Amino acid sequence: MPKNVEIKAKIENFDNFIKTAISVSEDNGSVLEQEDFFYNCNTGRLKLRSCKENGEPRNELIFYTRPDAHGPKMSDFVTSAVPDPESMDRILRHTLGRKGVVTKQRRLFLIGQTRIHVDRVKGLGDFMELEVMLRDDQSPEDGARVAQDLMSKLGVKECDLVTGAYMDLIIAGNKEQSIRG
Repeated sequence: MPKNVEIKAKIENFDNFIKTAISVSEDNGSVLEQEDFFYNCNTGRLKLRSCKENGEPRNELIFYTRPDAHGPKMSDFVTSAVPDPESMDRILRHTLGRKGVVTKQRRLFLIGQTRIHVDRVKGLGDFMELEVMLRDDQSPEDGARVAQDLMSKLGVKECDLVTGAYMDLIIAGNKEQSIRG
């Protein structure tokens, strides 16, 4: 399975962060519209991603495992192209049950072996993610060093780091609202 080291953080000023990402990557990035359908899963996370980049659809099923921890964390994942996402969603919904949906606009920047995602997530706000794609000769510690260096260049502070997936944050927010409501 491919491996990467990831971090996720809340960002306060979306426009300023985009400017910094453009400066650090020396690229304007690309804009993606994504909808992730999450399903109940005994281990890891399973999602069906419906994505449009420059109007072109790309759909894939993604299974990944990653600890919920602050800072850089190792992620193992496997993906598969999905030519008929509606049928796949129907099958997964009926067999596993759908946990929820995450809708986001993502700006993608590439720096070497790292993908920088700047996300505007419906119902949650603005976030950034770093995914350092590990080469076969690299350790998780090597990936963490790359991530820490980019965090510094992008102005990401430890106090802004987020532990779980967007789906986890949405579920936690809904539980909190139902307790208050």
